[in-house]
Amino acid sequence: MSSVPAPADGELVSAALPSDGRRHAIQPADVRGRYDSARRVTFILLIGLWAALPWINVGGHPAVFVDVETRELFLFGATYGPQDTWLLFFLLTGVGFGLVYATALAGRVWCGWACPQTVFLEGVYRRVERWIEGPREKRMRRNAGPWTLEKVARKTASQVAFVALSFLIAHIVLSYFASLPKTFAMIRQSPGAHPEAFGWMAVTTAVLYADFAWFREQLCVVICPYGRLQASLLDEHSLVVGYDARRGEPRGKKGTSGAGDCVDCKRCVVVCPTGIDIRNGVQMECLACTACIDACDEIMDRLERPRGLVRYDSQDGLAGKPRRIVRSRLVFYSVLLVIGAIVAVLATRRHQDFEVTLLRLPGAPYTADAAQVTDAIQLHVVNKQAKAERYRIEVEPADGMTAVVPIATVAVGSLADVRVPVFLSVPRAAFHREFPVRVRVVREDQPGRPVLVTGTFLGPRS
Repeated sequence: MSSVPAPADGELVSAALPSDGRRHAIQPADVRGRYDSARRVTFILLIGLWAALPWINVGGHPAVFVDVETRELFLFGATYGPQDTWLLFFLLTGVGFGLVYATALAGRVWCGWACPQTVFLEGVYRRVERWIEGPREKRMRRNAGPWTLEKVARKTASQVAFVALSFLIAHIVLSYFASLPKTFAMIRQSPGAHPEAFGWMAVTTAVLYADFAWFREQLCVVICPYGRLQASLLDEHSLVVGYDARRGEPRGKKGTSGAGDCVDCKRCVVVCPTGIDIRNGVQMECLACTACIDACDEIMDRLERPRGLVRYDSQDGLAGKPRRIVRSRLVFYSVLLVIGAIVAVLATRRHQDFEVTLLRLPGAPYTADAAQVTDAIQLHVVNKQAKAERYRIEVEPADGMTAVVPIATVAVGSLADVRVPVFLSVPRAAFHREFPVRVRVVREDQPGRPVLVTGTFLGPRS
């Protein structure tokens, strides 16, 4: 079996992380093909969905809205308050484990197809750059040449476009936290009217501009830890973008006796957004963006050779061995995924549209005289709905206890709360020791889903 030759001394293995420690600006070449078309459609759908969510109204609020002022989360019609922060555990662990599962099954498909860094860099900023400054060859010649009027004009236009794009994206991000109507209102006012929002927008714009106009692939290969974790997440059966060395080696020009299918055109290298040579095997810097697949397929078509010299396959598949999709790791991950999903669904079903807390009034916990013992408690009712609701308060009977609820039915406004006093009394002769007190609170339009809170009736010890 042919193997991939080791890089020669001084050969650049990765433009993103060169051996001399200096950064070499990467100018990926344009590429066309089936994967490029599919990724372009995917980017359009993802960006369109992300930009549309603040416009989509569900239950009187945006589909996804984190209201910073009221500390409420509106998620596709459901409302979550600060009391529901524990549910974030399931969201964060679900996203993290889903990424692990997807990597074991399909490699770095997230990085190449859905990561926001890739989506915006490859789907927006680099396309604008190519439109203004031209294809790779022209950009490189212009960058290496003197500063002419055309060079200044094109560079200025691209940077202005990057700032404008970053400004637009920052405002869409802001609308997730301040609502779209409020964002439009703030735009029409002076920055001093909303200094906090303006400050966050300005910082977000600056960060986006610095990232997509300058830092770019360095975020993936230097800061993001995901690439460094892939060695533990992948196995020999995981789907990766790889080079078929059995078929491609030894490299040689067309017509060379004994040469493989790789003609060493380096087309797969110049289209790579991180500047790696996919022929050197699975690498940390590879984002599985599939640009090298389209580039190589284009060359194979010209040479009238079969496609797939660079392709989606497992490491075993590239080595000529059968690929196993069902394997112990994926079975174990699938079991954990099902268990996690069941627990998350059960936990979410426990989420109530309102919350009740039993408190004691300030002062002495009880009063006692020769006739009776009296406790004064307080119910804190929190309406977590985006509309006003009415709640009925019912104290479960206990031996000898009398309950007085001044406001048996209470109206609570949207995302508001009220405190309702409840007075409990027991004849002195009938009180012997502390006992539990149970109070039911039900929403009038949902009597079948009460919230039960329990307290303790306190009194003097005999």
